[in-house]
Amino acid sequence: MAQASLGDTARQISRNGLIGAPLLLMSILAMMVLPFPPLLLDLFFTFNIALSLIIILSGIYAKKPLDFAVFPTILLIATLLRLALNIASTRIVLLEGHTGTAAAGQVIEAFGDFVVGGNYAVGLVVFAILVIINFVVVTKGAGRISEVSARFTLDAMPGKQMAIDADLNAGAIDQDEAMRRRTEVVSEADFYGSMDGASKFVRGDAIAGILILFINIIGGLAIGILQHDMEFADAMHNYTLLTIGDGLVAQIPSLILSTAAAIMVTRVSSEQDMGQQFASQMFESPRALGVTAGVIGILGLIPGMPNIIFLSIAALAAGGAYLLHQRMLEREALGLEPGQAMPERADSPAAKPGQSAQTGPQGGQQQAAAAASGEVSEDNKDLSWDDVLPVDVIGLEVGYKLIPLVDKNQNGQLMARIKGIRKKLTQEIGFLIPPVHIRDNLELSPGAYRITLMGVAVGESDIYPDREMAINPGQVFGTLPGTPTKDPAFGMDAVWIDPSQREQAQAMGYTVVDASTVVATHISQLLQSQAYDLLGREEVQHLLDGMAANAPKLVEGLVPDIMPLGTIQKVLRNLLEENIPIRDMRTIIETLAVEGSRSQDPDALTAAVRIGLGRMIIQNINGLSSELSVISLDPSLEQLLQESMQGGGGLEPGLAERIHQSLLESVQRQEMAGQPAVLVVSAPLRPMLAKFVRNTIPSLHVLSYNEMPDNRQIKIVSNIGKPE
Repeated sequence: MAQASLGDTARQISRNGLIGAPLLLMSILAMMVLPFPPLLLDLFFTFNIALSLIIILSGIYAKKPLDFAVFPTILLIATLLRLALNIASTRIVLLEGHTGTAAAGQVIEAFGDFVVGGNYAVGLVVFAILVIINFVVVTKGAGRISEVSARFTLDAMPGKQMAIDADLNAGAIDQDEAMRRRTEVVSEADFYGSMDGASKFVRGDAIAGILILFINIIGGLAIGILQHDMEFADAMHNYTLLTIGDGLVAQIPSLILSTAAAIMVTRVSSEQDMGQQFASQMFESPRALGVTAGVIGILGLIPGMPNIIFLSIAALAAGGAYLLHQRMLEREALGLEPGQAMPERADSPAAKPGQSAQTGPQGGQQQAAAAASGEVSEDNKDLSWDDVLPVDVIGLEVGYKLIPLVDKNQNGQLMARIKGIRKKLTQEIGFLIPPVHIRDNLELSPGAYRITLMGVAVGESDIYPDREMAINPGQVFGTLPGTPTKDPAFGMDAVWIDPSQREQAQAMGYTVVDASTVVATHISQLLQSQAYDLLGREEVQHLLDGMAANAPKLVEGLVPDIMPLGTIQKVLRNLLEENIPIRDMRTIIETLAVEGSRSQDPDALTAAVRIGLGRMIIQNINGLSSELSVISLDPSLEQLLQESMQGGGGLEPGLAERIHQSLLESVQRQEMAGQPAVLVVSAPLRPMLAKFVRNTIPSLHVLSYNEMPDNRQIKIVSNIGKPE
């Protein structure tokens, strides 16, 4: 019952959080306007100190800055609270300061009497030192870091967005995860932008503290001497101690908040809070403690030095270095990497370093040797059809250095990303992408991989698994040190960099991806461009069976009464070869059922299906825009091309070169304008021209006039005339 009651109370407090903030703001306004009794001032001063401690501890325990994204707003409210307290305390100090040092409450009296020993000269010096530390050291440094962080975060936004898009296209993440990451990138930019402004609050607060001190002292002396007929010494004692106490009560929380702001802008996102990072990074190696122990020990042996203190600290440092050294030896014996968690038991599988080496190159050699010995032992066994292994539809061969990328036991992410690629392409293209069979190949160089389709290599490259690839998307600000290379998927200029350079590269406009994403993107690009080779009769039959389960009358009698299965397969492969998804099987089958009685030619059937899919084709090219900018051919040129087709001789090489150059210039103008490049021609010419530009101008979409939907307006932006 007690636990339930406490839970209900916590939930009630959480629900009333919307009321707490307005109440705090009302209290701040009240302190600025209404006179407060000393008891309430003591309460609010204590609350101000507690609030500052809560804020700095929240910043220390946050694992990344966005975990405490409300910090800039809290900083503003805390600053206003402290200034309001200064106004309230100034009012009561000036009104009641002549009665003694207890006039403004016990908190101010304690700081003015106990902390500085009742000596206002000492108080002024202590206050000045606090202000210098706060204003010159902490606030100025934090403000500079905030400005730089805000600028670099904003500059890095395009690169981070492109990296998210690359992971999404590679299938490494889904749409929800991409949306979450984009939101995080925007929130990070908003946070550092807010921190850049919030640092000005802290700076202004420090200046206000100095001005309030002198105003209170001068005003107090004037009021005490002129209005209350006090002696100068008494007035100086009372008002200065009260002002010093008030200033110290305000400056200590101000210094704490300035430190909290500096901590937030200097934090690096990690899975550990600041205390854990401090322990793991400063005390990971015993060398630092050992050298420190030696230096302090030597200083402790010098006559006249505080020998006991120096030697005691040296002994503690030496003891810590010894313990860290023993722990490091134990980790090396267990085969653990730096930063990797210790196993629970010394006899666990992780404690056997020789076991994990089986997955490396030695492991591959041992397996090969075992296979060889097996062949020798079974030399007399007759061969059978079981020895004929089927070729992998999709294969990935990796060198031994890339084995950790595909090994789940070594936190390899590539297999999960390939699964994501298959899922994404299956949904986009319209049929099930076969599994990717991964195996190591000792004939490859250690950092190489090879992608195969039907046993034939279609792509390969060398990568660095311990580095990241910074891809130049076309416009970057500066050059990066590293190993120049080409992005294997799209052939863009890139550089292999150290992971510690990631933030710098993104700020310069590069798109940074890890080695697994490089391989996954390459696989995705190849599978998407050669999906037609993956569509066999088995896949086509599965598509027809799926349609038969949902719409039996649609498929009934199609195969083999109207056309054979091979013809349907050829039509679907033609569509995929021109990057047209086959998700809309209903429209495809209905068109084939109608046109199949007129023609069995796959090319003619493909043209008819394209007309039925015209809306989808245009939407994939131009989205929902009602106007489509197109390139057209001059009627005389179209007639010349049709005559060439009918003659069967093909295009004359010189004519083909001039047409290609004109099309390339038009496509470049469209791309510069940020619009898709579409060539519209008559239906008989479309297949020939589509094949003509497929490999040389892949961004040009070739459509026929029959494929244009009625609800789209066509705007001719370029006309290719008959070359002279």
